[in-house]
Amino acid sequence: MERFPRASAYLKCIEPTCRATYDAGEQLYACERCGGLLDVCYEWSPAALHDILATFDARRASYHPYDQSGVWRFRELFPFATSPSQVVTLGEGNTPLWDAPRSAHYAGLKRLTVKHQGLNPTGSFKDNGMTTGIAQARRLGARAVACASTGNTSASLAAYAARAGMHGIVFIPGGRIAYGKLAQSLDYGAVTLQIEGNFDDAMRLVRDLARTTPLYLLNSVNPFRLEGQKTIAFELLQQRRWQVPDRVVVPGGNLGNVSALGKGFKELHDLGLIPRLPKLTVVQAEGAAPLVRWYAAHRVGNLLPVNRPKTLATAIQIGNPVSWLKAVRALDWTDGICTTVSEQEIADAKAIIGRDGIGCEPASAATVAGLRRLVSEGLVHPEEDVVAILTGSALKDPDFTVQYHTGQLFTDAERETHLAYAEGHLMSTFANAPRQVPGKPDVLRQIILDLLAEPSCPTA
Repeated sequence: MERFPRASAYLKCIEPTCRATYDAGEQLYACERCGGLLDVCYEWSPAALHDILATFDARRASYHPYDQSGVWRFRELFPFATSPSQVVTLGEGNTPLWDAPRSAHYAGLKRLTVKHQGLNPTGSFKDNGMTTGIAQARRLGARAVACASTGNTSASLAAYAARAGMHGIVFIPGGRIAYGKLAQSLDYGAVTLQIEGNFDDAMRLVRDLARTTPLYLLNSVNPFRLEGQKTIAFELLQQRRWQVPDRVVVPGGNLGNVSALGKGFKELHDLGLIPRLPKLTVVQAEGAAPLVRWYAAHRVGNLLPVNRPKTLATAIQIGNPVSWLKAVRALDWTDGICTTVSEQEIADAKAIIGRDGIGCEPASAATVAGLRRLVSEGLVHPEEDVVAILTGSALKDPDFTVQYHTGQLFTDAERETHLAYAEGHLMSTFANAPRQVPGKPDVLRQIILDLLAEPSCPTA
């Protein structure tokens, strides 16, 4: 059987005044001394990492299931698993890095590439972290795993719990959740509990239940989740032949992604495997931007939650992000910045990304919207080498796309069989609505000739 790399793994509080350490086999989500967030840390052997980048590259040609995973391929850089039997993989990662010329033009950049995490097995970046979270759950002998979710985490947890033969329990907020995500949780067999309240209410409940029942919590407060998500940084660099971009841009919801990317890039740099760190940039929706507000208040005191976060980009509709201190740390390490964008900016950016032949969920489009704003403000130079992380598939929230292109997208709306109530109409700036036409050859022939007379693939 495949021998797994071993190193001294332990948990460590990130609070500078505490820094308490714990055994990696303890079921902890926060420091028992001060309540701070925990990191998974390692004492790597230099010999074990000799020529490791070449090892990673060679594994891309391997047929071994661990090597075919875009997470476990890099297992020497998160050696906490004690046995291969703990690993449950669906071939996660291996997501493409694509040029996006129309999105670059729209944002004001000379060039932009996007790494599309929506091409993961369940359609979002959550799979990268779920495979390592489930491995730790198996290591601890857990029989049931749980999460609070706006949709993507629940879909991923449900799938990996099913593969692991575990009970999956997901807590989702009442009201606004994309059905493309809810459908996955139901189909993969998870017990789905829709509670009264928003994501932050669900998060408080599941954290309490993880303390008082045998549930193993798999939200991003779990440091082993972030160990898988940090491999997005490794794979991104591998696809670029280990050349570091100037900037990496991510949407900001619970802030686990930027936290994980920051940890991944810093570990590579500390180990001498890359020469510098890329600048990380977080983009939040205006109605759910507690991190940006904290920076605007000159970083004084603790982050103040947004009590009623509101955005159509449901994946980032989070007012009290549990990973905010790790996100701040990542921005500090990389000289990064954060910004907000409006609902209109998100909707228009999503349509432009679509013009590149790339579909994504609304939260993903916050990256391109944020870049457009930052370039216009002079905070991002047009010549920068930028990678934007697209976090989820377009099929996670197809209603958003159809409503935008048909002029029926509202910030507030109630729909049953028809639109019963609506306000906050968003402009369909780049609409591509279906056309009602008669089934007559002459009419259709003229439509085609008119179309061919136009420039192909129009941009903004």
